[in-house]
Amino acid sequence: MRKTSAAVLVLALGVFGIITTEMGIVGVLPQLSAELGVPPSTAGWLVGAFALVIAVTGPFTTLLASGIDRKKVLAASIAVFALSNAVYALTTQYEVMLAFRIIPAVFHPVFFSVALATAARMVVTKDGEDAKAATRATTTVFAGVTVGFAFGVPLTSYLAGHLSLPAAFWFGALVNLIAFLGILRLLPSLPVGQRVSYGAQLSVLRQPRMWLTITSVVLIFAAMFSVYGYFAEYLGQVTDMDGSWVSAMLMAFGIVMILGNFAFGSLLQRNLVRTALAYPALCLLVYVLVYAIGPRFVPMVLGVLVWGAVHSGGLIVTQSWLGRDARDAPEFGNSLFISFSNLGITLGTAAGGWVLSAAGARRLPWVGAGFAIAALVVMLVRLSLDRAGRRTPQSGEVAASHAAVRAAP
Repeated sequence: MRKTSAAVLVLALGVFGIITTEMGIVGVLPQLSAELGVPPSTAGWLVGAFALVIAVTGPFTTLLASGIDRKKVLAASIAVFALSNAVYALTTQYEVMLAFRIIPAVFHPVFFSVALATAARMVVTKDGEDAKAATRATTTVFAGVTVGFAFGVPLTSYLAGHLSLPAAFWFGALVNLIAFLGILRLLPSLPVGQRVSYGAQLSVLRQPRMWLTITSVVLIFAAMFSVYGYFAEYLGQVTDMDGSWVSAMLMAFGIVMILGNFAFGSLLQRNLVRTALAYPALCLLVYVLVYAIGPRFVPMVLGVLVWGAVHSGGLIVTQSWLGRDARDAPEFGNSLFISFSNLGITLGTAAGGWVLSAAGARRLPWVGAGFAIAALVVMLVRLSLDRAGRRTPQSGEVAASHAAVRAAP
């Protein structure tokens, strides 16, 4: 059991390394632009291309890897991230850097999807606590995401500013290398066994319920990132915080996210559906709060903590919500989550950017509130299909009922 817990922590470390690789580059784009000799808009494709590749390729690459030993898939994927960071540290060519942003992006949804399913698989017990144990394991893996945002991204920026740009990337390479060695050492061989066919995995997309669930995931991520994507602009323009305060608020936001991640994990263990329904409602309340206290400095400092606590739940809540409809193909379901959550991020940041340009930062919370309301409506429609299905008797039940009526005296 102790080795299993250590293996789950190694998977969380791998997720931390991946998030640090993916998002850490955001904080060093000005240095990269100068180092590679390209304008900032061109350097920005190092971020945009990564997210676009994840959104487009995620389900397909996960399907292709579905028949391979899980340990080999995880080890190979994280090794690609370690190698890519080493290339970032050594190259001064933009084209090389871009190529090694695209390559690991292909492996990102594979590692993430397999890591979540593997963590849940390794903690299966025989005492009826499988669901709770699986939720605890996936919550731990998701902690790698929140820790990556809280510490990996700021540390990458700090190392680039105080040591050198290569030092920041060598840090990323080291984290991913440690995760690679940990996977080799702590994870047992995990052959697939009875492989689920491509058709069976794709069949989850034939369900109308699944598409409603996917839509709600997109809307929730749009709600989250339409405002969070312009965190610095909102605090700077509306609350009048300087750069030092914004950096401190980003760090506080990330730390609270770590705690919130485990709090939402605990709530999901108690009641998944109620927690999932409560999430967009909480987002709506937070954005009303952020709008109300935005111009007031001290209340906004406290508001950021509340905002971070609620924001943290989006990852684990939406993954668990989508997982209800993908029980027969959990890894493929996780890959759908990765792809469509990135689509939600793209939609949210685009909508937030448009409102920022047209109406100013003060109106940003209403964008998030609008997406949150839309998500809640879609989720309620999704649940109404479940209730309708339970009320509608099956064809066999109808036939039996008719037969009983005919046989009655």
